[in-house]
Amino acid sequence: MFAKFARAVFGTSNERSLKAYQRQVPKINSLEPEMQALDDQALTNKTIEFRERLAKGETLEMLLPEAFAVVREASKRVLGLRHFDVQLIGGMVLHDGKVAEMRTGEGKTLVATLAVYLNALPAKGVHVVTVNDYLASRDAEEMGRLYKFLGMSVGTIVADLNDDERKMSYQADITYGTNNEFGFDYLRDNMKYSLEEMVQRPFTFAIVDEVDSILIDEARTPLIISGVADDSSDLYRSVDEVIKEIVKNPETYEKDEKFRTVIPTEIGIEHIETTLHEKGILTTGGLYDIQNVALVHHMQQALRAHTLFARDVDYIVRDDKIILIDEFTGRMMDGRRYSDGLHQALEAKEHVTIQQENQTLASITFQNYFRLYPKLSGMTGTAMTEADEFAEIYKLDVISIPTNVPIQRKDEHDEIYLTAKEKYEAVSQLIEQVHAKKQPILVGTTSIEKSEHLSNLLKKKKIPHNVLNARFHEKEAQIVSQAGVSGAITIATNMAGRGTDIKLGGNVDMLIQQQCEGLQDEEEKQKIASELIERGKIDHELVKNNGGLFVIGTERHESRRIDNQLRGRSGRQGDPGNSRFFLSLEDDLMRIFGSERMGGMLQKLGLKNGEAIVHPWINKALEKAQKKVEGRNFDMRKNTLKYDDVINDQRKEVYSQRREYMTLDDVSETVTHMRNDLIADLVSQYLSEKSFAEQWRIEELAEQIKRIFSLDLSLKKWAEEPTINMQEIEDRIKKAAENAHAVKAVNFGASIMRYVEKQVLLTTLDAVWKEHLLRLDQMRQGIGLRAYGQKDPLNEYKQEAFNLFNYMLDDLRERVATLLSRVEVNVSSEETETQNTVSSSNSSTLNPQGLEEKLSEGLPEWSNTPRNAPCPCNSGKKYKHCHGKFVYTQED
Repeated sequence: MFAKFARAVFGTSNERSLKAYQRQVPKINSLEPEMQALDDQALTNKTIEFRERLAKGETLEMLLPEAFAVVREASKRVLGLRHFDVQLIGGMVLHDGKVAEMRTGEGKTLVATLAVYLNALPAKGVHVVTVNDYLASRDAEEMGRLYKFLGMSVGTIVADLNDDERKMSYQADITYGTNNEFGFDYLRDNMKYSLEEMVQRPFTFAIVDEVDSILIDEARTPLIISGVADDSSDLYRSVDEVIKEIVKNPETYEKDEKFRTVIPTEIGIEHIETTLHEKGILTTGGLYDIQNVALVHHMQQALRAHTLFARDVDYIVRDDKIILIDEFTGRMMDGRRYSDGLHQALEAKEHVTIQQENQTLASITFQNYFRLYPKLSGMTGTAMTEADEFAEIYKLDVISIPTNVPIQRKDEHDEIYLTAKEKYEAVSQLIEQVHAKKQPILVGTTSIEKSEHLSNLLKKKKIPHNVLNARFHEKEAQIVSQAGVSGAITIATNMAGRGTDIKLGGNVDMLIQQQCEGLQDEEEKQKIASELIERGKIDHELVKNNGGLFVIGTERHESRRIDNQLRGRSGRQGDPGNSRFFLSLEDDLMRIFGSERMGGMLQKLGLKNGEAIVHPWINKALEKAQKKVEGRNFDMRKNTLKYDDVINDQRKEVYSQRREYMTLDDVSETVTHMRNDLIADLVSQYLSEKSFAEQWRIEELAEQIKRIFSLDLSLKKWAEEPTINMQEIEDRIKKAAENAHAVKAVNFGASIMRYVEKQVLLTTLDAVWKEHLLRLDQMRQGIGLRAYGQKDPLNEYKQEAFNLFNYMLDDLRERVATLLSRVEVNVSSEETETQNTVSSSNSSTLNPQGLEEKLSEGLPEWSNTPRNAPCPCNSGKKYKHCHGKFVYTQED
């Protein structure tokens, strides 16, 4: 009651924020005549002026009104588009590091230019993140014309770029790219061996387009860079044959569709064990005996593949590959693979080539990647329903920006049927009626299977239409752009993040581009363009008079945002339009998440076969069901993030330490500390301070010193000395190890020794980190079982992860010490050519290619020495026969 009264008096928090931003708009508008009076060069020079003023101490906030006025004037001249006042507000929201919710068709791409330009003035790099390569390239090209006019550089990050091209794009003032490419570049950079090889600059500011799609929908799946693990494709095929037969009997497994889990029943386990024994796959013991853990893993993934994942819904089969489908956008995710052997289980199920399993080398979630940016903002048509998640996970406030023109679309109540068959018949009848008026129709479905089922119904009625799903991904922009043409019917799997406006009468610009492609005659081009523009105007008015775009939803999605995104395709910029959703009691949302009383309630309201029911109560009940699912999904993402935060703390520490090593030319002090700490630990382990010398395990210590440092020391004799103590022995071992290392440094030459130390340190850190990630993955899979012992799995995971991290650091010290103790330099004395060989008897963690390339360049300070000149090391040999030619070898 009090909250309602407060809102009535003071307005909502959103309204108060909008009023604060609105105060800035007149300031920007008042500068418009001044900007109009400037010629193009003077307008361009404003960028130089702003940067000089920043250098003298002004802030971006002080420059904001003038900078926004400059962008608006430049946009009018270059793009022919003038920012509306609400778009200026959107730009301020983005600059403040918040999420701007703007309806579809309100020009979010243009809004971003305001905040992008302002934040690019310090020349530290601004990232604009899109959902796919097409949008990244399109926006960089179109908006790039504006930025370049204002004297700023623009780069694009898409797939298939090499490192040099990526680095150049990241050096630009403004960089467009996809969330995947930005994230993978971050991971790859932290696997490089020199700062010069890294492509990204330090993060400053990012604007995320379709922010709900990227930061929420895709946040369930982490980015993973993998290496090939052991091949077990035959086992996947064998287990798949067993499970394929087992799942025919529904009594053999229990499936929970809400939580997407499946487990075999006791009957199922008996069947599986018997069959595995018969086929010779299970040779000893029962399925759940410790020696058969790997078999249980294969069995579980095969069971998931057959019961939880459906072809043409979760994935498609193309070119002998399983290609995943994004459940939110309906797009193919080529190159993305399920981890933990699930993808291999799907490949076995569909009888395509089984690719080798991968082992995680580096990973990060989108939540933790985007939280690396000191300043982050985003824009989308639908964010308010997820405002709590944006605030809790990303510390981002959501501001809903009013539309430039009031919305004219009519959102009708849902129609509910008993069966899916009746529902689709009603949908096809409505399409037939609306199509007869030449009104364009957009039909949203939730899967490829359902879109093609509806397509077949329309084919029977001989109604022409286009289908947009993962099978026709390449034609996406073309199909969407012409979905507003008079009489057009477009069936789409999901409209989330499509990024192309549906304009009434069609997208004339895209038609002109398509029809003029390849033409050289300018007159002919102009003639075609004029005809298309005129035809577009006529068609626009025709469609407008016929009621605008009619949006039909064939099912409610589990997220209200996806439904709102579909609805939002109609009624852009004050256009007329309609939207209506059709449901049945057989729909997944109704069946899995709807109230159990829903069916009874509907029958009380009079729902019969072949009839539909339309009632506001139904809409409220559905909204409650959707809220339940959204809450559950939020909890799942939050839980995933809690576990990843544990790894993230360790990841940041490792990456920070790694980068520090790369910045140093000399890591000898670090290596010495590692060696001395290791010796101190070994001595305290085998020689107890409180025990007598007779109780010391001196021979075991001597063996460890020999194994690690290749030192054959007389520890037994030292222990027999009457005045000896533990500290004295430790000091002697340290001295001996230091002397041995110093001898190697003399043989190598100081500069080469420093380089080898650095390479050993970096490559060994990568190796132990990779193994650590594998251990964490394995522990994460089973940690939930600790709950049966009345223990909190998350706390257990934190403790175990901390212990494993300490173990990793101990392992790092030992490996570095062992490797450096075995590295040798052998110089042959052939007159024709001298070959220097850096070798190690235990060098599996070294990076052969990187080391060979680096050594072949010569030492940094000698890199410009001519090949035939005397070597700077004063050996008397030519540079090309001495330090100019290093070859890496590996001994057995």
